[in-house]
Amino acid sequence: MSAKPVVAATDGSEESLRAVDWAAREAVMRGAPLRIVSAAAMLPRMMERRDDAGLAIVTDALAQDRDLALAAATARAAQVSPDLLVDADHLTGAPAQAVAQSGSGALMLVVGSRGSGAFTALVLGSVSRYAATHAPCPVVVVRDETTSAHRQVAVGIGDPETGAAALAFAFEEATLRQASLLAVHAWNTPRSEIARAFQSLAAPGARAIEEQLTSKLAALLDDWRDKYPDVPVSQDVVYGHPGRALAGLSARADLVVIGRHPGPHGPGAVTHAVLNHAHGPVVSVPSAVPSA
Repeated sequence: MSAKPVVAATDGSEESLRAVDWAAREAVMRGAPLRIVSAAAMLPRMMERRDDAGLAIVTDALAQDRDLALAAATARAAQVSPDLLVDADHLTGAPAQAVAQSGSGALMLVVGSRGSGAFTALVLGSVSRYAATHAPCPVVVVRDETTSAHRQVAVGIGDPETGAAALAFAFEEATLRQASLLAVHAWNTPRSEIARAFQSLAAPGARAIEEQLTSKLAALLDDWRDKYPDVPVSQDVVYGHPGRALAGLSARADLVVIGRHPGPHGPGAVTHAVLNHAHGPVVSVPSAVPSA
């Protein structure tokens, strides 16, 4: 049994409860405890307190919503497995930072893709995005229903020099799930360069680039095949935006794994693109994951 927990964040929305379901199943599969956390969505300058007369104020209502969300999530986890060890903790501070930090020392942090209602949708959406790019552990963003097993883990390979952590996580997941692993590298040349250099993807220049990338990816995977001989491994080199390619794969994979590297995480980033358009769970893995 793992001493490290799987952590799931909830705000009481159905999306976050589905994330709790997913996290509970993962905790059972790993023999790990489940820690459920929730942060009250306090507005700036708000603090949890009562006024001098003891009357309930807005922050009390927000804290009560948080506590109800934790209770609902704990009950949901118990439905997955009555024997699962579950802790429920409320977090203080700004929700995005608090949830991201709750992943410290965890096997993984699991969040929903969005909340319910106009304000909580914004809050949870921003929380998931922040956690996926800042938490110290792998972060899984759960989208849609995920009960069907495809027996495949997909991993996006950008720069082979910095992809070791994502590959290690993906191979471990494939082993745990008794699944195959598909490694994908997507390359994208600016349209002006294509027109100037070889006019079409059928041109010799394009084929040469694809062959070189295919050979490089195969050499990289050979070392991992030796480490994980029981995992069936395949690879694919495709032309197109990496985010679009990986989002498409998420419809037929149990998990899509992407590496997370220091740098901007705006609308053009691969992580942002995958999280916005994925059909299933996506995990972003920091370039250096603490050892188990």
